[in-house]
Amino acid sequence: MTVSLPSPASPLKIGTRGSPLALAQAHETRARLARAHDLPQDAFDIVVIQTSGDNKVLIDADRPLKEIGNKGLFTKEIEEAMLRGDIDIAVHSTKDMPVEQPGGLVLDTFLPREDVRDAFISAHHTAIADLPQGAVVGTSSLRRRAQLLHRRPDLQVVEFRGNVQTRLKKLADGVASCTFLACAGLNRLDMADVPATPVSPDDMLPAIAQGAIGIERRSTDSRAAALLEPIHHAATAQRLAAERALLAGLDGSCETPIAGLAEFDGATLRLRGEVLRPDGSEALSEDRSAPAEDAAELGRAMAHSLRDTAGPGFFDWQS
Repeated sequence: MTVSLPSPASPLKIGTRGSPLALAQAHETRARLARAHDLPQDAFDIVVIQTSGDNKVLIDADRPLKEIGNKGLFTKEIEEAMLRGDIDIAVHSTKDMPVEQPGGLVLDTFLPREDVRDAFISAHHTAIADLPQGAVVGTSSLRRRAQLLHRRPDLQVVEFRGNVQTRLKKLADGVASCTFLACAGLNRLDMADVPATPVSPDDMLPAIAQGAIGIERRSTDSRAAALLEPIHHAATAQRLAAERALLAGLDGSCETPIAGLAEFDGATLRLRGEVLRPDGSEALSEDRSAPAEDAAELGRAMAHSLRDTAGPGFFDWQS
């Protein structure tokens, strides 16, 4: 198939949110596309789209995300722009994506995965275990909140939402003793000066698809599919197939504390999964392996097992 290449006069339009991290991910995508096709970077146009989620976060800065809406809040306008043809592809943090895309769109290109770990951020402490009794921890993540309270029920957890820069400012202002960010985001923003200590997945299993950039396109756009093919990372896609199947099988949303990580051991894929009561009072975990080609089935089987073990009412929110 002969592909019509974009050019500065007729660029491929890349849609993205406008946060510093979202822009860094869009620029990484543009750079990879330019290298793959030996084209100038201005053959790819980055289009910033304000989402309803961005607007609501600004207005309701102190409300938990679960009270504002689901993950689709941060993709709706971008996806509508793509369906209208205003943009050709969209770049997302895959961990923020619903497990199902709207009709006419597919999420089937993934860049090589970054560091999957959470980063413990504090100017005075280097680990969760070092925090004094009753310390205040800032996080907007229900997963991190539940994981922390499961291990340290003495901690006080306060809402701590916003982009990386906003959360670091809150920390500097003394709103909390520590917070958590994704190592991948810090790396992509070149923020080596942040007092961050990576947390082993053995101590805090990360969010599903953490550290992975996903690229969405129209399902009928064969040109975009062909342009994206050289930058697609198959190993990342297999890992995410297992993790996102786990999430889908647990009816995962931003209201559900779920963690999961798939890693290769040769040709075998190891999947670890964890579900927690939102108040941290109980956690259930599983660790399974399967051939890499059975990634999605591995995730579905683990989800089925965890749902059976959890029983009804496990995810009921206790405020």
